[in-house]
Amino acid sequence: MKYWKKLSQKERQDSIEKALSENVDFSQDTSLGYPASKLDDKVFYSDAPFLKDAPTLKSYVANPNHIGCHTFGSSEVAFKGTQEIEREVLKVLAVDVFKVEENEFDGYIAPGGTEANIQAMWVFRNYFINKYNAKNSEIAILASEDTHYSIPKGSNVLSIKLYSIPVEFKDRVIDKIELEKIVENAVKDGKKYFIIISNMATTMFGSVDDPKTYTNLLEKLDLPYKLHIDGAYGGFVYPFSNKKSTINFSNPKICSITIDAHKMLQAPYGTGVYLCRKGLIENVLTKEAEYVEGMDLTLCGSRSGANAIAFWMILFTYGPYGWYEKISVLQMRTDWFCKQLNKLDIKYFREEKMNIVTIHARYIPKDMAEKYHLVPQKHSEENKWYKVVIMDHVEIDNLLQLINALKEIR
Repeated sequence: MKYWKKLSQKERQDSIEKALSENVDFSQDTSLGYPASKLDDKVFYSDAPFLKDAPTLKSYVANPNHIGCHTFGSSEVAFKGTQEIEREVLKVLAVDVFKVEENEFDGYIAPGGTEANIQAMWVFRNYFINKYNAKNSEIAILASEDTHYSIPKGSNVLSIKLYSIPVEFKDRVIDKIELEKIVENAVKDGKKYFIIISNMATTMFGSVDDPKTYTNLLEKLDLPYKLHIDGAYGGFVYPFSNKKSTINFSNPKICSITIDAHKMLQAPYGTGVYLCRKGLIENVLTKEAEYVEGMDLTLCGSRSGANAIAFWMILFTYGPYGWYEKISVLQMRTDWFCKQLNKLDIKYFREEKMNIVTIHARYIPKDMAEKYHLVPQKHSEENKWYKVVIMDHVEIDNLLQLINALKEIR
């Protein structure tokens, strides 16, 4: 690990204090041109004594705006201190976790995985337009039927057709025969360029796609494509539980990755990440944002610098080894739960290195699902699955309650 380390409480506090001191101070500086300020003193008490020992809360009061992309060109000088905190987070993820070469990436902390996924599709759509003079009607999105709803949402927003690929019911693996038929029919429909969304842990099943399933086929058919990895859920699990994983930038075919910090990392909601290789994000440069220094390359525009600080605090509180330990504990709990289900001969799906267990709905009465807040695949009579997510707060004792309830009805 080059950038990720464990820091003491004082080191973390000093780093955040330094970053905030390098930002504009709306309480003292003459700042006449910004349509922004710190949080309203009449509502949010900025002089509370506990804030001096709570750097993350202090940063929320300071209210830094991280508009723009701070890995590309210049950025708003008023928030340069906390922008550097964001860059540190991105370096940890891009270089240490997802194996990109030094200074060979762009990205930003987005308001969540949904935006990050749409950002990826937007970048790729514009790439095909700029490089090949493509029309929207010539561009297609390929994604499995288990893919997150942000992908059909992005398809709608960007006016690009989405082709949903069936998966096998038991193992959630992409159906290669159907994929080939769908791609061949897409070509007949006039599609020439393809945006691939490959999952590093789907939200419902935790299933992990093999990107080669897509890339091998498109290369065989000599079709241009760009490959995005949706690791919104799995990004903080799979690279740590599966040390042999190559779903990262060491694979030259992977162009971009989405990760969410507000899932496994337990950061505040509204904390996702978009990472891509150099040479891509400029395809969405908004030149009309002339009043923004460096202009803007993000979908959202203004975004909270305080979320970047919360993200940084979590990473540097744990350090890489502390995080490996946390994921290992969750894996052990998941293993235990699966062993109990096996003893009861209850059918389920679990990606080996993930912490989601999705149980066939026929084993779970509706009242039991409601009691334990199990999430259905569909909120309708057609539902066939319920999922259990082994998060930090889900301990063996909690899982045992569900196992005992299942024993009573077996």
